[in-house]
Amino acid sequence: MLSRLDVLVQHRLEKLEKIRALGIDPYPHRYHPSHTAQQVVTLLSQESAQAEVTVAGRITAHRAMGKAAFMDLRDASGKIQLYLRRDRVGEKDFELYKLLDIGDIIGVSGRPFRTHTGEASLEVGRLTLLSKALQPLPEKWHGLTDVEKRYRQRYLDLISCPEIRTIFLARSRIVSAMRRFLDGRGFIEVETPILQSHAGGAMARPFITHHNVLDEDLYLRIATELHLKRLLVGGIDRVYEIGRIFRNEGIDARHNPEFTSLESYEAYADYNDVMKMVEDMIGSVAQGVVGDCCKVDYAGNSINLTPPWRRVTLRDAIIEHAGIDFLQFPDVESLAPKVREKGIPVDATMGRGKLIDELLSKFVEPHLVQPAFLTDYPIELSPLAKKKPDNPALVERFEAFAGGMEIANAFTELNDPLDQRERFTQQLKAREAGDQEAETPDEDFLTALEYGMPPAGGLGVGIDRLVMLLTNQESIREVILFPQLKTK
Repeated sequence: MLSRLDVLVQHRLEKLEKIRALGIDPYPHRYHPSHTAQQVVTLLSQESAQAEVTVAGRITAHRAMGKAAFMDLRDASGKIQLYLRRDRVGEKDFELYKLLDIGDIIGVSGRPFRTHTGEASLEVGRLTLLSKALQPLPEKWHGLTDVEKRYRQRYLDLISCPEIRTIFLARSRIVSAMRRFLDGRGFIEVETPILQSHAGGAMARPFITHHNVLDEDLYLRIATELHLKRLLVGGIDRVYEIGRIFRNEGIDARHNPEFTSLESYEAYADYNDVMKMVEDMIGSVAQGVVGDCCKVDYAGNSINLTPPWRRVTLRDAIIEHAGIDFLQFPDVESLAPKVREKGIPVDATMGRGKLIDELLSKFVEPHLVQPAFLTDYPIELSPLAKKKPDNPALVERFEAFAGGMEIANAFTELNDPLDQRERFTQQLKAREAGDQEAETPDEDFLTALEYGMPPAGGLGVGIDRLVMLLTNQESIREVILFPQLKTK
């Protein structure tokens, strides 16, 4: 027995055959609209609205009235009502109209007018079918309620809930605004490899693939850092890249295995300079997206982005919220019992840095609703950052937080090749002890450092999370057009 969906699809296939029998191509090669729906609405406010216009879009509503009909046509700009009469369009076009369904894409030409209720409309003179939809659209035009279906079939989400488009239009503007900001400061945008022989630049587990001709394993990049710093060595003093990053980690409201990152590096700067740049950049981006450089609403909170943002050391933040001073516990053996007392599970693969990171995630992050910089991290968490001159157990690093989540990470970059080699050696020991997220040595990068890299400030911004913050979305899947899902 056929399902209801099968029956609906069969009816549309039968209509398709009838359309072909009329000598009409249901999938023509091209069509050239003269106006968008919104432009037609604008025309109606002008005295010259009598001119004929041509628009194209998808049928989203249909009201038959014998020898006449009203339809709603929606394009990327908005919606306009169509009024179609048999004596105006002719017999063939009216026969075509009777074979149309909601979801079909059509083109129409005609004269704009307003109905007696004032609704912007178009009296159709010519009708062209541009694409016959064989699948019926969701019945609820206020939006899909099946969240998984929204993510798996994002095209249906965009059709049935046009408001969703505003999120992704905002995302595009955010990325463009970041580019304009950095370009205006003399940064050069570049592209670096996604397939890499070493997965470096971050503490994360990589995806592994295999190149058949070279017969060797390659890694999808977990960061762009090490290649961008090679360019500092080469004399490009201000450089950035916006691109996809891949990490073989969990999926939740703030994590997706592939995400978009901005990384920038500025020669002769340090992490204090980068802090100031982050405040200025996010304020500038917010101005262009939400129209206010100072305040955004996120997760029920009014967040004030006005610089300067609060600055607090990681040590002080953990003391305040967890009651532990990690500097008093210089190794795993002394720190692990204190972490366990706080209800955090500890296993043998967790190094001291991982334990401190767990304290940060559980006890500190939820309190960082207003923008703040956490500064001066333990060296175990930051193998690519410079030590603080007054305390070699810490490095010059900050993470920026807002809305209770990390949105940026930055270092005063380590440019001592001998120190860097020793850091990699320590990371390799951690990996051998079971930490699959520890850094692996990259000999070519170490060689590059030996040619001399200028002191520099480096920055990484999670664009997906920044979009979440500026568009008031609490799940990363709402700001990624095609989030990763388990295959059915």
